[in-house]
Amino acid sequence: MKKWSVLILFILGTVASTVVATPDETPAQKDARMAWWRDARFGMFIHWGPVSLTGQEISWSRANSNTNCPNDGPTPVAIYDNLYKQFNPTNFNADDWVSIAKNAGMKYMVLTAKHGDGFLLWDSKADAYNISTTPFKRDVCAELAAAAHKQNETLGWYFSPMDWRDPDCRSTNNDRFVQKNLAELRELLANYGKISVLWFDTDGRPTMWNPSATYPLVRGLQPQILINNRLQMDSFEQWAHQGHLNPNEDFYTPEQSIGAYDNKTPWETCMTIGTQWSWKPNDKIKSAAEVVHILAQCVGGDGNLLFDVGPMPDGRIEPRQVDVLKQVGAWMDKNGESIYGTRGGPWKPTKSIASTRKGDVIYVHILRSQSETIELPDIDCKIKSARILGGEKIKFTRADGKLLLTVPLALRDSDDTVVKLKLVGSALDIPEISLTPAIKATASDVFQKEDSLYGAACAFDGDDQTRWATDDGTKQAWIAVDFLKPKTVGHVHISEAFSRVQKFEFQYRDGDDWKTIFSSTTLGDDFQKSFSSITAQEFRLNILDATDGPTINEIELTP
Repeated sequence: MKKWSVLILFILGTVASTVVATPDETPAQKDARMAWWRDARFGMFIHWGPVSLTGQEISWSRANSNTNCPNDGPTPVAIYDNLYKQFNPTNFNADDWVSIAKNAGMKYMVLTAKHGDGFLLWDSKADAYNISTTPFKRDVCAELAAAAHKQNETLGWYFSPMDWRDPDCRSTNNDRFVQKNLAELRELLANYGKISVLWFDTDGRPTMWNPSATYPLVRGLQPQILINNRLQMDSFEQWAHQGHLNPNEDFYTPEQSIGAYDNKTPWETCMTIGTQWSWKPNDKIKSAAEVVHILAQCVGGDGNLLFDVGPMPDGRIEPRQVDVLKQVGAWMDKNGESIYGTRGGPWKPTKSIASTRKGDVIYVHILRSQSETIELPDIDCKIKSARILGGEKIKFTRADGKLLLTVPLALRDSDDTVVKLKLVGSALDIPEISLTPAIKATASDVFQKEDSLYGAACAFDGDDQTRWATDDGTKQAWIAVDFLKPKTVGHVHISEAFSRVQKFEFQYRDGDDWKTIFSSTTLGDDFQKSFSSITAQEFRLNILDATDGPTINEIELTP
């Protein structure tokens, strides 16, 4: 995966397009080839290699040795490139990895067989910089493939077409580099049985990888394989505005954020359990509830979730991560019917509600609500019954264009309460419906005018993985929230992504004027303050001075 700048970018994938078939298949044939993936909905991503010895980001933590490549990390080349000599993950057990994925409800796995640092997790004859030259010596790809096939788990490889260690990459010898890439792909796709996904990556630089030779090789060796959209992606702009597929591409890949609703073009969000794309000691990891919410919102948007774990240097997936995945698996054991084999909608997902559907059933996922009454825009279809999935019936009423579900708090699941609506007729025939936002957020400045990625709403969405960001060099800015009706506020909690704010004031609107409730200096990652309650419709954080462009993770206003 990647870092494009000091900011970690979060991709929403807002552009929709129609499915593009490969040159030698029809759209119907492509749909058939992708059916297993659409049904699976949930997969495990694995980022791992000698870099786990440092606990830092994979590949991006390597210092730069090739000016045509973007990495500029803190680990000197002489250290990073020799980590393999110490890499001896004797506790690696491929069967355990596969069992962890299956027990979490994950239907497929994708391993970083080769990342941007060029290290290969298989015994390669194309490049000696590989697992066989470590003290461990064993072929990780071979063992994982054998375990996955034995346990009927679908397997894929992540393959970085760029190799920042190889001086031939993007050089006058690039043709020689491409031939090495093709040789590596032949090994990966010919020697390990059925491989169902090939996950290319990009670093935002020119893609000098000869797709016209690469695609035929891949599909010739694995005719049913699915290929993502990054082999030909050569700019940040293409990465940030995904949604279009070229021939030979099967799905697009929002990164570290949930893709927008798109039922026209297949997509898959990739996201980490922690804060980086490899193991980090004492990392902050997501809770089971957070993972379930992310999964429900992805599938509710008609996408998949490829959820990343980073095994430790000894080869084990960290016990904390395993525990979270076990809890997710327990939820999936009860509620997997609402995920597997479903399509998104009809209600487009929000942070509070998601919905999935198949056949004559709609599943409503209640993610964040303390009210016993869930209000939704009504649908043009008769509802035969409503019940908690796997449980008792609940009351529903329909009036004035609204559908009201009464879901007692005593029946709620702390992670995600699923209501099953049985219809008369097909749920798939119902047009998608947007839910009215509960608030309106605005800001004076948004990083590169990318509102979908860094807009004001990202600071009020209850998700600390998203953020409002301003342009580099911004010293003054404001962000405001309109609750659309008066709200009483007596406490504010603000979290910065980077500690840059030096002076600010917190305000509310009184008629045409903004009135200051309090002023202060630095914010930091956990600013909290209580004050005499104010009832108003609009509140504003007015930043008067910052060392650089302010970036706010989350603002929470409570009574």
